[in-house]
Amino acid sequence: MDFTIETYISLLKQLISSKYKFDTFRDYLEQSSEKAVILRHDVDLLPQNSLRFAKIQSNLGIKGTYYFRAVPESWDEDIIKEIEALGHEVGYHYENMDTSNGDVDKAWDDFRYHLDKLRKLVEVKTICMHGSPRSKFDNKEIWNKYDYRSLDIIGEPYYDVNFDEVFYLTDTGRRWDGWKTSVRDKVSQQMNWIKQDLVYHSTDDIISALNNNQLPNKIMFTMHPQRWSEGGIPWFKELILQTIKNEIKKKMILRN
Repeated sequence: MDFTIETYISLLKQLISSKYKFDTFRDYLEQSSEKAVILRHDVDLLPQNSLRFAKIQSNLGIKGTYYFRAVPESWDEDIIKEIEALGHEVGYHYENMDTSNGDVDKAWDDFRYHLDKLRKLVEVKTICMHGSPRSKFDNKEIWNKYDYRSLDIIGEPYYDVNFDEVFYLTDTGRRWDGWKTSVRDKVSQQMNWIKQDLVYHSTDDIISALNNNQLPNKIMFTMHPQRWSEGGIPWFKELILQTIKNEIKKKMILRN
C-alpha cells in the first residue's frame, strides 16, 4: 500500500542511500548543497501526523520544513514548538486572501498579525501559500501589492525556487502525478519534466528511480502528512475522501 508510514520511511532511507543532503527551505535559499532534497510539509490538518514525521526524520538525522496554517485544525502551539526543537524549520502557511474574501489590504493586515503570532513561538524566515481548490482567490495575489521581504521573510517556494534547477514532486491528490487534478499546487516546468519522462505515480516508483540514479540532483518534495498513516480505517478514509476531491477538482478544471 502507498501512503503508509512504512512506505514513507522507505523513501527517506532511499534518499539517504542515494547520498542526498537534506536542506530546509531556508538552507536552500542561504546556501544550497550540490545534491540536495528539500522536504516541505504543508500542515493542513492533523498536526500530530506532522509531529510524527518530524520525529521520524530526527531519528534518521535529517530535517525538513513545516508550514502551519492559522486555523484550529493545523495550529497546535505545543507541536509547533516541538517540531522546531527537533531541529526542523517552521514557517507560515498563509491563506489570507481567502480569509479576507479577496480584500488585499485586509489580507496584508491578517498576514502580519498571524506571522507575528507564529514568531512569538518560533523563528520564521520563510512562508508558503495554502491553495484551497474551492476558493476563487489565489493567496499569492497579496504579493501583487505587498512585499513579504519587508517583514524579514527570505523566501516563498512559488517565487523563490528556480524550478529549472529543482525538480518538484508533490503528493497533492494523494498521488505523485497529481498535477492532473491540481488547481493551485503546480509549476510551469511540469511539461518539460513530462518530456524527460520524470513522471511518477506511486512512492515505489520514486524509490525505484532513486535506486537507479534517475532523479535530478536537486528535488523539492511537498508532503501533506495527514495523508499518510499506518493503514486501516484512517488509510481507507483518506483514500475515499481524496478520490472524491480529485473528481471534483477535475470538473473544476474542465469548467475553467
